[in-house]
Amino acid sequence: MKKQYKVGRLPYRVIFAEGGRNDERLIRSSAPFEVAVDETEAMLFELHVDDTFRPAHTGAEIGQFDCGGSNHGVYRQDDGTYQIRISDVQGRQCCLLETTADFSAGHCALNGNDDMRTFGLNNALMMMYAFAAADRGTLLMHASVVREQGVGYLFLGVSGTGKSTHTSNWLRYIPATDLMNDDNPVVRVIDNEVVVFGSPWSGKTPCYRNIEAPVGAFVQLRQAPHNRIRRQTVVEAFSSLLPSCSVMKWDARVYRGICDTVTHVMEAVPTYFLENLPDEAAVRLSYETIRVKA
Repeated sequence: MKKQYKVGRLPYRVIFAEGGRNDERLIRSSAPFEVAVDETEAMLFELHVDDTFRPAHTGAEIGQFDCGGSNHGVYRQDDGTYQIRISDVQGRQCCLLETTADFSAGHCALNGNDDMRTFGLNNALMMMYAFAAADRGTLLMHASVVREQGVGYLFLGVSGTGKSTHTSNWLRYIPATDLMNDDNPVVRVIDNEVVVFGSPWSGKTPCYRNIEAPVGAFVQLRQAPHNRIRRQTVVEAFSSLLPSCSVMKWDARVYRGICDTVTHVMEAVPTYFLENLPDEAAVRLSYETIRVKA
């Protein structure tokens, strides 16, 4: 069974083995992004889901990929092929993924109950998307993003810094504001414009919206006993944006592509640093400072 999706205007395909227990119900969050299968369209990547898949060899471990509190072991063969063992927050292996060096094609076997399989497959798709698109002006970012008057504003920071709280307060206090994504929006540079897209991956908040908007600003958050905001320097902006992106530093193509895109993004869109309390005053301050005025 073939399913085709388009996220951030980039199409990819998921092929489920016939007769197995896996199907599109494991990735319900992708339903808003499903499109008709078009065999003539070039895919960003294609992933085969087959529990009988077993790699011929296991390469050397080259690192751990941290994905929202879960560590996934990454292994590489001599030919550049990657193998990734995806584990959930309890450390249970949910998915064994093998991909080509450029992440354009992959196979995976799922394990465990349906919740584990959903976690494993979603993480496999998220990584394949981020790394296949890394040299296409595309970033998969750890951020919460709201849209106001047709413009997207992304709030950055490590887990626990109050991104979701701040965006929730935007929804509460700023009229005509909606949530685009609460954890993993897609940011792309298209014809020199920086555009943010909803995605099938949104952390603990079920916000899977097939929408897009030009980016008005990025804001790095830090909790503080006061509310204060300032524009970041070029070096500070790069240091805020790059760690917010899904990246593999040991892969030259991926790392170079993401660094190049981050550079384009920071040249086109302002980045701010907000020290804040979880209150209305912080929202008013950030809104009045960063909003794109008509």
